[in-house]
Amino acid sequence: MKLKIIKSPNYTKKSRNLKKIKFIIIHYTGMQSKRVSISKLLSLSSKVSCHYLIDRKGEIIQMVNDNKIAWHAGKSKWKNIKELNKYSIGIELVNKGHRLGYQGFHFRQIKSLTHLCLILKKKYKIKTANILGHSDIAPLRKIDPGEKFPWFQLSKKGLGIWYKKIKNKKFVKNRKKIRNIFFNNLSLIGYRYFSKKNSSTKDRYLIKAFQMRFLPKNVNGIIDQKTLKISHYLAKK
Repeated sequence: MKLKIIKSPNYTKKSRNLKKIKFIIIHYTGMQSKRVSISKLLSLSSKVSCHYLIDRKGEIIQMVNDNKIAWHAGKSKWKNIKELNKYSIGIELVNKGHRLGYQGFHFRQIKSLTHLCLILKKKYKIKTANILGHSDIAPLRKIDPGEKFPWFQLSKKGLGIWYKKIKNKKFVKNRKKIRNIFFNNLSLIGYRYFSKKNSSTKDRYLIKAFQMRFLPKNVNGIIDQKTLKISHYLAKK
């Protein structure tokens, strides 16, 4: 695999045991251009970095070695694991993001990402279910890589979970029961930052994070029947 090397100074200097790498976390840069994104990832004051950055032409740039902890995930949780920087490889995709004119991801970019992820998955024995988006592990504060990211396409290569075709028939009608079932399912899948029993203003962030990943054409923050049934299928899987 051909890599360009641009080393970021933003990483934890102590090397980690490569056996600790259990996740791949996908982000978008959310900045105006590749140049601006790289500048921030190289800035000591920004205190952010990633292991790999992939531009819109598909060029892969390594910025932090795999055996070092890059600062890409921030405050995060998935299942029983907190602070996922320690256990993950962070990949940034050059994209303006929602604030600056969210773009579809270029096919060359996704081709390079797929190739890189397949190599990393095999090298570090990463489970299919542990290939996640930033919004999965930090749903209260992050929305990347967003609803335009082709999770279904990647899932066909074994990169991230997906579901079978689901008919949109009534599953549960009681609103409170719908909420409880959905959030119990989210907990089983791996999402955190919510109460399984008590509703909260945070609920909408979790629902939208789930929909951005699995129902990208219907990101409305409402637990409709299809959203519920997809969560049920993934939780049981």
